[in-house]
Amino acid sequence: MLTRLTYRINLGLERYFPEQRLFLKSDTETRFIRLRPTTQAVAVAGGAVTLGWTILATAIILMDSISAGSGRDQALRQQSLYEQRLNALSQDRDARADEAAGAQERFNLALQQVAEMQARLLASEDSRRELETGIDVIQNTLRRTIKERDAAREQAQAAGVAQVAENGATKSDAGRAKDAMATVDILADALSATAQQRDLMEGAAAKSAERVETVMAEKKALQTRNNEIFAKLEEAVSVSMEPLDKMFRAAGMSPDDMLSQVRRGYSGQGGPLTPLTLSTKSAESNADERRANAILQGLDRMNLYRLAAFKAPFAMPVKGNFRWTSGFGTRNDPKGMGRRMHEGTDMAGAYGLPILSTADGVVTHAGWSSGYGRLVKIKHEFGIETRYAHMSAIKVKVGDRVSRGEQIGDMGNSGRSTGTHLHYEIRIGGRAVNPMTFIKAANHVF
Repeated sequence: MLTRLTYRINLGLERYFPEQRLFLKSDTETRFIRLRPTTQAVAVAGGAVTLGWTILATAIILMDSISAGSGRDQALRQQSLYEQRLNALSQDRDARADEAAGAQERFNLALQQVAEMQARLLASEDSRRELETGIDVIQNTLRRTIKERDAAREQAQAAGVAQVAENGATKSDAGRAKDAMATVDILADALSATAQQRDLMEGAAAKSAERVETVMAEKKALQTRNNEIFAKLEEAVSVSMEPLDKMFRAAGMSPDDMLSQVRRGYSGQGGPLTPLTLSTKSAESNADERRANAILQGLDRMNLYRLAAFKAPFAMPVKGNFRWTSGFGTRNDPKGMGRRMHEGTDMAGAYGLPILSTADGVVTHAGWSSGYGRLVKIKHEFGIETRYAHMSAIKVKVGDRVSRGEQIGDMGNSGRSTGTHLHYEIRIGGRAVNPMTFIKAANHVF
């Protein structure tokens, strides 16, 4: 039965794989090997499966390399965009600060002009009141003099011309009347001059009032412009602060404690931004002063965040093609010693791939360590330490100060290792934490 089934299979495959014979000739005899259709079909199928598996494995490796490269390129682009955004915000902040300072100077000058005009207006008002009082006195004196003049004229008419010549007393009354007329003329001239001066002062007071209204309108427009500037600055600071604050909180770090340490150790140019103090004491100026100081505090906090970002390990320790091989946490020991705690993250790549410092710091260990192989330890701010193990070569020595992105060694396979890779650890206060927490937290900004 089996022979008949084999015969039928060979007969069916005969048209595609005709029977072949391989002749092997020697000096004494000639032999041949018969290749039946089933044998040829099995060989072809095995070759096709092998070829397909090779193509599939190659495609998987290529896709892994491409995805790793695109992720790094995207991280670099995001970091570049963030730096450009910070530079643009810094330039906009400087421009807004200069504009606010200029606006404040114009505002103070306008207030000074208003104060001077108000003083002149009050002085003119006092002069006007004095003139009105003098006019009232002159008018009363003029009325009394007119009455005396009329009385003297009546007496002169009643006495007659003859009696005026003979009677010295009447002549004396006529003389007083003449003097009174002269006084009336002088008072009338003085009254006219006083009235003209009063009219001039009233005109000057009206112009001063108009000027005060114009200055107040300019002051109101300037205040509106200041409010717009403050609103834009407050929005920019708020938008820029949120991702930075989120990045540090995602890494399990207290932003307030961290910024306090950065502020205590700050030694860069410029120092913290000094709060503004305005010269005026009005309620509006006090409100503007509070808003300006709040913005300056926000900019100061953002600057401290930027400094802290370079002092904490928010960066990748390798650049180039690599793959994640083992994460943080418990795992089976490759040497068969049960489950052990893996206190870092492993990244496998090419032998000699550059290893980079993930933050500014000081090298505290650079040499061989049991299990770690060639190991570099770097001490950073905020009680953070990073470790780079299994390296093939070390490029730094103990005491060196390294910067973020500076090469400290090459990837290798030294120590207790099963292949070429980097074992990367982050410790806070001596306790190991998951490095992926910092790497993923940086994705909020970089």
